[in-house]
Amino acid sequence: MKKAKDIDEYISWYPKATQKLLQEVRATANKAAPKSTEVISYAMPAIKQHGVLVFYAAYENHIGFYPTASGIENFTKEITPYKSSKGAVQFPLDRPLPLPLITKMVKFRVAEDIEKQSRKKK
Repeated sequence: MKKAKDIDEYISWYPKATQKLLQEVRATANKAAPKSTEVISYAMPAIKQHGVLVFYAAYENHIGFYPTASGIENFTKEITPYKSSKGAVQFPLDRPLPLPLITKMVKFRVAEDIEKQSRKKK
């Protein structure tokens, strides 16, 4: 598996339609976490504040979105239309992305990250 030097390079590897979806996830996540930075971690795009908030990646038939186990648990009802696992949800390439849901999941992870950081300082 090759590793991208940055998110722009990662996105450039995919077909135009998939690139558009990746850019939508990227923009939505960055807007929901304005103090975050973008990184490549585990060979995937991610956004990080104190720790990594979410990862996302392109596959042949879906965009994988990884908000950690707590992000999945907290949104169990909202993700029922999608295939999911303990720490991931799959958004099919042939359906519109649920951008409001992605926003809520990222904001949830931001709040978790802030809480975890505040506990560390005590």
